Amino acid sequence: MTKIINAKRINQITTFLNSLNIKSKRFSEIVRNQNISIIQDFNQAFIHSSEDKILNYEKLEFFGDAVLRLAASNFIEKKYPQMNVGERSELRAQIVSDEWLTKLGKNIDIEKLIIKGPKALGDENSKNTIIGEATEALIGALYKCFNSIQEVNLWLDDIWEEDSKIFLKAPYKFKSKTVLQEWCQSKAFDLPVYKIIEVSKKNGDPERFSCDIFIKGIKESSAFGKSHKQAETNAARVLIEKLIATDKI
Repeated sequence: MTKIINAKRINQITTFLNSLNIKSKRFSEIVRNQNISIIQDFNQAFIHSSEDKILNYEKLEFFGDAVLRLAASNFIEKKYPQMNVGERSELRAQIVSDEWLTKLGKNIDIEKLIIKGPKALGDENSKNTIIGEATEALIGALYKCFNSIQEVNLWLDDIWEEDSKIFLKAPYKFKSKTVLQEWCQSKAFDLPVYKIIEVSKKNGDPERFSCDIFIKGIKESSAFGKSHKQAETNAARVLIEKLIATDKI
């Protein structure tokens, strides 16, 4: 069963696909000719399960997860052939993360295509998650066009090249808790203690949670975040930067 879409929706989707600037003649031809079966696949990539429990993006998202990892592995192999397996895994984890997908989804303004049901429409907490999931489904739909990752890499390689440079320049900014834990272990210290306090009840407040980090019983850094995880990550990053500045790491 396919979902019937009207001419206005078809034009909305093709305009969006054109905006991705994927340098592929065969993909451009599909978009220009408005190939209806393929447009149907892309439309499904933008439907949340709160709108339709059967025809939604979940299967394409599941598929897109594997495609994304393969395309990222392909990019790393071409761009950084000298990297060992551990370094490749670390870099790939950053450029296929949920946070990265959400950032990409916001950059391409995918939210304007997403169709949600009434329950999800007013849920600000799930907004970023849905953007990331739909972006992953979009990648799955793009692969399905040709059963090939070629177009995925043509689209994402330039983006990954810039994001990889940022990560490789200062990897601690993206894995600060891990770096801090490893530093403590290298000094034979107990693991850092994170103490979280909720200072606001407002969803989305960037200072909703406060985190203090204690090492050997002494408070070493503090930071805010809109979630427990973000507050901890921010506080760890502050401490790592402090250790770097004082040549302790």
